[in-house]
Amino acid sequence: MTYQEILYEVDGPIGRITLNRPDDGNMFTVRMCHEISDCLNDIGRETETRVVVITGWGDKFFCIGGRKDTTKSSLLYAGMLPTLDIYEAIDRVQKPVIASINGYAVGGGNVLQMVCDLTIAKKSAVFRQVGPMMGSFDAGYGTWYLEDLVGKKRAKEMWFLNSKLSAREALDIGLINKVVPDDQLADATRAMALEIAERGPFALAAIKAAFNARHGGVSGLGRMAHDLLLRTYLDTAESQELAGAFAERRKPDPRTFGK
Repeated sequence: MTYQEILYEVDGPIGRITLNRPDDGNMFTVRMCHEISDCLNDIGRETETRVVVITGWGDKFFCIGGRKDTTKSSLLYAGMLPTLDIYEAIDRVQKPVIASINGYAVGGGNVLQMVCDLTIAKKSAVFRQVGPMMGSFDAGYGTWYLEDLVGKKRAKEMWFLNSKLSAREALDIGLINKVVPDDQLADATRAMALEIAERGPFALAAIKAAFNARHGGVSGLGRMAHDLLLRTYLDTAESQELAGAFAERRKPDPRTFGK
């Protein structure tokens, strides 16, 4: 997989996505959004990758939001970035996604790390929501997921006052999972990913789907029922007997039910 605005590397069971626009704060563009979501969807269709890491290129910016594109090549709604495609892809991929915060995570960059399953940050990282200062907002993932992480009052404070949070402050309020010294971020992220990769992939997928079902509506519940629970049911003696009886045009043996 080759891209223009992200980098993708495979490290054993780890798939690493790097936002690659460091001269512009690793800000989202239409192209970058499509490349991230396409990459995640491709990862979801193979079995070698067990854990995904998302980080930013360089040592200053993870991502500081989005860069509008008002050209004719943009989407149907001129200037609107398809960030929702990224967030949905993160929720949809049946593998844990770790955000590795190598600098400023601001605006859409902070929402991106919130949507990821886990977040590890270097000590000097900074987190912030700035939308209302710029006449912008995120009334979906950026509010619902933030409230889940830090509580309603804290979430409103972040959106209304737009204060900067250090990595330590972000950890203390539950916005992120872990803080490490700056020079240890890459190694600590890799160690976390490798530890997760040792867990059962089906169990991890089921747990992730269960967490996402509350926000996912019918698609979230459908993933639990179809992709996960149905897969388990199809291996039962009950399922095999019913399928065999249907194929052979006979009555099923009820003694197999519940086995």
